[in-house]
Amino acid sequence: MQHAETVKNLVREKYAEIALQDKSCNESSCCGSGPAGTYTIMADNYAELNGYNPDADLGLGCGLPTQFAQIRPGDTVLDLGSGAGNDCFVARAETGAEGKVIGVDFTPAMINKARANAEKLGFNNVEFRQGDIEDLPVSDNTVDVVVSNCVLNLVPDKAKVFAEIMRALKPGGHFSISDVVLQGSLPDALRDAAEMYAGCVSGAMQMDEYLSLIHAAGFENVTVQKQKPILIPDNILLEYLSPEALKAFTEAKTGIFSITVYAEKAGPKREAFINLAESKAGACCAPGCCN
Repeated sequence: MQHAETVKNLVREKYAEIALQDKSCNESSCCGSGPAGTYTIMADNYAELNGYNPDADLGLGCGLPTQFAQIRPGDTVLDLGSGAGNDCFVARAETGAEGKVIGVDFTPAMINKARANAEKLGFNNVEFRQGDIEDLPVSDNTVDVVVSNCVLNLVPDKAKVFAEIMRALKPGGHFSISDVVLQGSLPDALRDAAEMYAGCVSGAMQMDEYLSLIHAAGFENVTVQKQKPILIPDNILLEYLSPEALKAFTEAKTGIFSITVYAEKAGPKREAFINLAESKAGACCAPGCCN
């Protein structure tokens, strides 16, 4: 289960199943995809955000990265693990018709669902590309903002993903990523469970190690924007643990958290460009100065 290709195939299979189900099915029952709670108990409520589209919300996130991403009109935004398009459509409400949003997902069923949703909404500046976020189908230095929602914990080589984010971002660009991290150790039965991996738990890293990867990739101003505990109900844990093991796990006080992390790529910040443009525009107001 720990082999990289095995993990990827597992995630692709499980999320292909989820793509063919509706959100209520994911939330209310196993629906053939294992304990549904491992996918949905972490989700935050998007309903109040501009651009939210219920058809694109499968309840699979663990935060609201677009709410913290400081997206501006005209930005190019990249969403890693875009699913049915939920975060892309919220990002599009921020970047506007003059911007561009690119979603990348490696599950064909999710790409098809996202494209159908974009078609229904009539968005011609939101596109979905099938690909691996360890090898992004995006050119160097082309993206202003990267967002991702509960996806990196599913990827075997997280350091490679952060290197790819660094490559894709323009100098001065930034990311806001929600993910699941740990403080303390998971029992072997949880760490090795395929469903717990696909449900974003057993693939989670220690929080300090996760933040260290971001620093090691060369990012600056690394900030945890939001942190919340994830409480997995006993009835789900008992799918994998004996009552005795559950008691030991509870007493160990292992922390499972959703965090939203912000970080910047070195380079001129966009504020400087905006201020410079405004300064030039103001200087050009004098008669004849623009001739």
